Amino acid sequence: MSEVTVVGIGADGWAGLAGAARDALASAEVIMGGRRQLDLVPDLPGPRERVAWPSPMLPALPGLLEEHRGRRVAVLASGDPMFYGVGTTLVRLLGPERVRVLPHPSSVSLACARLGWPVEEVEVVSAVGRPLAALNAALAPGRRILVLSADAGTPAQVAALVRERGCDLTLLENLGAPDERVGPLREPAAPLNIVAVHCRGAGGPQVVPGLPDETYDHDGQLTKREIRAITLARLAPRPGELLWDVGAGAGSIGIEWMRAHRACRAIAVEDRADRAARIGANAAALGVPGLRVVAGRAPAALAGLEAPDAIFIGGGVTAPGMVAACRDALRPGGRLVVNAVTVESERAVAEAYGRFGGELTRVAVNRAAPVGGFTGWRAMMPVTQWTVTR
Repeated sequence: MSEVTVVGIGADGWAGLAGAARDALASAEVIMGGRRQLDLVPDLPGPRERVAWPSPMLPALPGLLEEHRGRRVAVLASGDPMFYGVGTTLVRLLGPERVRVLPHPSSVSLACARLGWPVEEVEVVSAVGRPLAALNAALAPGRRILVLSADAGTPAQVAALVRERGCDLTLLENLGAPDERVGPLREPAAPLNIVAVHCRGAGGPQVVPGLPDETYDHDGQLTKREIRAITLARLAPRPGELLWDVGAGAGSIGIEWMRAHRACRAIAVEDRADRAARIGANAAALGVPGLRVVAGRAPAALAGLEAPDAIFIGGGVTAPGMVAACRDALRPGGRLVVNAVTVESERAVAEAYGRFGGELTRVAVNRAAPVGGFTGWRAMMPVTQWTVTR
């Protein structure tokens, strides 16, 4: 038996609710929601308590639910409660068998209806409690993107971010309400708004690993493009997995790991403060601002971090205990990849290979370059790559 009914409600309020949603609210002993949602529900016959969410809401939610246990509780949510909504939180807290969800069209569905955009072809980027820099990963020729704004200031921030990127912007305000507006960006925007981004100009970075070296701000400590693509293939990112990028330099491995899938996560460990700051800037510019940067020297800096599914050691492999600490930290089935370019790091890799097994690969890359009036080959430093699975 459901203990909580979550009712999705639009800006059109009571008039836009279906019969089941109206019945759930009319029979509820307690109605919870934001003040804006509560104001959309008229006074209904019979006694009932209205509870406005405190701020912050999430820490208080378990206590509120316990306080009203055994009563018929209805929770109001904007649009579809399971799309970036409180419905997801309630299911996680109570379990799906104790939560009944009555969805309303989401803001994304309404926006696509107004714009004539196929929902399945649209990418959604939320700026609600998340860095807007994630939009950088979605910008590509022909792409249609909906940005869920945090407030009235988000549209101007979107405009600044995509400036000179060849994008058309449309502001959708108060969707479903009598004062709904769809048109060019304006200031001030309504607090409830979505920004539609239609990319027409030159594209952003490629999707597959091996971005051009010049994509990154770096001081020379960068896994070069060809080696980076091979390294990511060995690390084999899967949705939802976590990578440690140890001795991260410019952060390219962790960044491209996260770009492989939006659910991939990464922690970059770098002991130099200037490089750690550069990693964060590179990650934001390439649309993965969620990359976590840990400033510290490994292996000591690895203590207490969440166990990873894969580890890349790009620097510091010769540090005492580094290889063993990383291998032991891996989840079962996790992959460890080490790139060695110096005699000393190759010695450490050879010792690790003898102790733990795995695979050794030597990669040599030559790039064509001018030689006087002709063209010749310039060799990059060869890389010895060790890969092992726990």
